Formats: sequence, structure tokens, C-alpha cells
Amino acid sequence: MDKADRRPSFAIAPGPGQESVWDYPRPPRVAVDGREVLVRVGEVLVARTRRAVRILETASPPTFYLPLDDITPGVLVAAPGSSYCEWKGRARYWSVRAGGRTVEKVGWSYPDPLPGFEAIARSVAFYAGPLECFVDDERVRPQPGGFYGGWITDEVVGPFKGEPGTLGW
Repeated sequence: MDKADRRPSFAIAPGPGQESVWDYPRPPRVAVDGREVLVRVGEVLVARTRRAVRILETASPPTFYLPLDDITPGVLVAAPGSSYCEWKGRARYWSVRAGGRTVEKVGWSYPDPLPGFEAIARSVAFYAGPLECFVDDERVRPQPGGFYGGWITDEVVGPFKGEPGTLGW
């Protein structure tokens, strides 16, 4: 059985150079990504890396985790709250202070991830909506719904978890 046979009938078929989020596994897969990833607040650089790690999970656009060493020192501010992922463990949240303003609770990390996700232990993921995020010069679009932090680029097709009507996914 090939990947197309496992996709639900409503899934968009990927074109050349595209990935269907319906071909991503559950539990999620960890994939190193060597493309240039940038995160900015206005003109202020928050992070730049070619060492991102993508988490690929069924129905969600990839979540990019950027190494702490590639995040501008002093921009991360601990934010209140936490959440739990059945795959990655306990998450903590971050705000970003840059360019004279603070963007609240816009990042998260897993300081002590569960087995299989050790590659993101010293990394932070960011929501693309409140920040300007880029993968190889393409401006990222945020995953719908407000909770999930996947990054939508032209290389991924859905539909995506978080869109209207996806609550039961």
C-alpha cells in the first residue's frame, strides 16, 4: 500500500516537490532540516539557523524547533504556564522581547523531552502568526486554530488540523 492509499479522501494530493501532511506518521517523526530558518520581530532578528529540527505529525504542518544557540541572546523571556504532549512531554512557554516590545507566549520548548525527541531538548519552536518566520526566504503562514504551532509553506498540503471542521481529528 503506498502513501496515497492511506490518505483520507479529503486530503489534497501533493504536487511535485510537495508533501502531504497526511503522509506524516503518528507518532511524529523527527527530521533535521538544513535550510535557512529566520524569525524576526519587525527588523529585529530573533533567530537564524541552518540546524532546525522539524517535527512531522499526521494532519499538521511541520513544527520547526530552532537551537537555543542560534537564538539571539536576551530575547527569550520565560512565560507562565505549561502543557503536555503525549509524544514530547512537558512544554514550557516563552515570550520574545525585541525591538522595544514584548510578544507574549509566542514560543515553547521541551527542556526534558520524552525518549525519541531528545533532538529538541535545547531548542525552541515559535508561533508564526505573531512573528515573521521564514524558511529559505519563504514567509511562513501559521497553522490555523491558534493552539498548534505548525508552519505552512508552499511545500505542504492539507487540509490541516486546526481548520474549521477538524475538531475531531
